Amino acid sequence: MTFHDRLLSETADARAELVQLPIIQHALAGAIPRDTYVAFLTEAYHHVRHTVPLLMACGARLPARLEWLRTAIGEYIEEEMGHQLWVLDDIAACGADRAAAETSTPSLATELMVSYAYDTIARGNPVGFFGMVLVLEGTSVALATRAATSIESALGLPREAFSYLLSHGDLDIEHVGVFEGLMNRLDDPDDQAAVVYAARRFYRLYADLFRALPAPGRALRHAEAA
Repeated sequence: MTFHDRLLSETADARAELVQLPIIQHALAGAIPRDTYVAFLTEAYHHVRHTVPLLMACGARLPARLEWLRTAIGEYIEEEMGHQLWVLDDIAACGADRAAAETSTPSLATELMVSYAYDTIARGNPVGFFGMVLVLEGTSVALATRAATSIESALGLPREAFSYLLSHGDLDIEHVGVFEGLMNRLDDPDDQAAVVYAARRFYRLYADLFRALPAPGRALRHAEAA
């Protein structure tokens, strides 16, 4: 079994727990109101804007024996530049206040997830950051395009409101293939253990981000009552 296969196997239960969250199932069915979608985009902005700084921090902390991984991070940084602006564009396309989202305070769940990523790099094994990559990109491939299509149809929002979800669903398919190759080059048991450990933690932290969003059922009932 390759390390990538083992990584997926050892995190399968955590991944299943995330996917089965009621709010994600509602999104896949298109059964969330606009405010919940905008709230999701706002939290996405608050963690996506840290992607490039986190990649830079990880690359700076890698030991010389992982120079090949630092090179891959450099290429990844180029692709990720400015993606947080896509999220703000989507928020504006939803008819929400782009500036208010940009200056808002992230939820505690989002702040803790980002903080844990920085802490993993600075205090632990920086390779563990790839546990976060697994969670965010793997989730995008599995869910983003399906959710975007369902929400767009249900809410009647313009296609311009889904550039983040749709582009990441397609883009991350390519990234997952690259990610698999990188993980299979990790041959140090400590590096492998760090990725598995961090991935399980990030599945929990990312799930908490979704749990902190406005509950779709309650929001829909309020909208119907109005």
